[in-house]
Amino acid sequence: MSARRIRMPAWTAGLTWKAAAFIAVMCCALAALLGALVHVSVTHQTVGQAREKALTKLEDATRAYEAGDPLPPGSGIDPAGLPASLRALALTGRHGTVVTDHLGRPTMWAAGPADDRAVAATIDYSQSVRTITGLDRAIVGSSVLAIAVTLLIGVFGVTRVTRRLHQTATVARRISAGDLDARVNDSRTKGPSRPQDEVATVSGALDTMASTLQGKLLSEQRFTADVAHELRTPLTGLHAAAELLPPGRPTHLVQDRVRAMRLLTEDLLEISRLDAGSEKIQPDLHRLGPLAERVVRMVRGSGAAEAPASGTGEPQRAAPRTELLIVRDTYVETDRRRLERVLGNLLVNAHKHGRAPVVVTVDGPVVTVRDHGDGYPAYLVEHGPQRFRTEPRAGGKGHGLGLTIAVGQAGAIHAGLTFTNAPDGGALATLTLPEAAEPDVTRDINPK
Repeated sequence: MSARRIRMPAWTAGLTWKAAAFIAVMCCALAALLGALVHVSVTHQTVGQAREKALTKLEDATRAYEAGDPLPPGSGIDPAGLPASLRALALTGRHGTVVTDHLGRPTMWAAGPADDRAVAATIDYSQSVRTITGLDRAIVGSSVLAIAVTLLIGVFGVTRVTRRLHQTATVARRISAGDLDARVNDSRTKGPSRPQDEVATVSGALDTMASTLQGKLLSEQRFTADVAHELRTPLTGLHAAAELLPPGRPTHLVQDRVRAMRLLTEDLLEISRLDAGSEKIQPDLHRLGPLAERVVRMVRGSGAAEAPASGTGEPQRAAPRTELLIVRDTYVETDRRRLERVLGNLLVNAHKHGRAPVVVTVDGPVVTVRDHGDGYPAYLVEHGPQRFRTEPRAGGKGHGLGLTIAVGQAGAIHAGLTFTNAPDGGALATLTLPEAAEPDVTRDINPK
């Protein structure tokens, strides 16, 4: 069985935390190495000096013993407390030193041979111990201080870099969300003579890409708007001329194509206004249930589906089967015309590309439109509607702008619009509106 992997907290994935941990580990390792070297060196030096003093005192005691003179203070023959190991070494004819705790104080012993006995001398080792202990404390204190200062400086430097990276990532997300005016504007990219680091290079490349993309999109928007405006005048004249043709199948075909061209032109103009952000919303307080019912009635009256042509050559309009289910009604503050445009486009698309029945459900501020056809194409569910791209789900035809306009108008009224497929089949569009508090009865409310 494989070992279970330990999951770290999400904040540990940040570059600042990783850099701080790396700096702390390296500082601790360096401080430990330098501290150990200093401790060993000073301890060796201190012990060596104490050993020299003890051996010098032992030589004086040995000479006094051989001359028969009194031994100097702190020395004696087989004195009490002499370590057994050091006495055994002296009896073999060799000299040695050892540090022990004697009478509650650190003591350096030195011993040597003296007629089958051991002559020994002691010196106080307390000062040396205090010196080494003080040095160790100084090493630890200075190491902690150095680590803290280095860590703060390192985190400060890394935080400046990560802050710029976060800013660049934020601008990139804003651009991907459609805000093409967003720029990083890193100060390091302003002066050509100023050296640039890697973050400044990325920021400059992102700003350049955004500017290029914005220029291309604006050019396309202007082209779309210009084409729609230029087509409007000849189409108006063509529509008037088509209305003067004698009745018949050819006349109907011409009128139908002219009508389709006019609708396409109006859709293009509406999209160009949405792209330019020139749409002005006029919010008011409305009850969502009656408003959805009004849209359903309009779609039923317009006949979103067409029956096969009759003998006269003109198609017979069939009232589309649309069901309205109000689970919970509520008030929303929105632009009624734009909301009706969104719901109308969703219903028309459901009848054109799906199969009946089409069910409109109002549940609080959430409106769903569902058909019982083959569902939305995979590209639409994943990326949203795309202009001039259609994959008819039930033999329908279109230019692929209805859902695009619905998404744009939903954004204009600050509503969320998502496209999914129902688990048991059929396309499901969900419109989420900002809910408003129920008004006072004294307030004039537009019921439609």
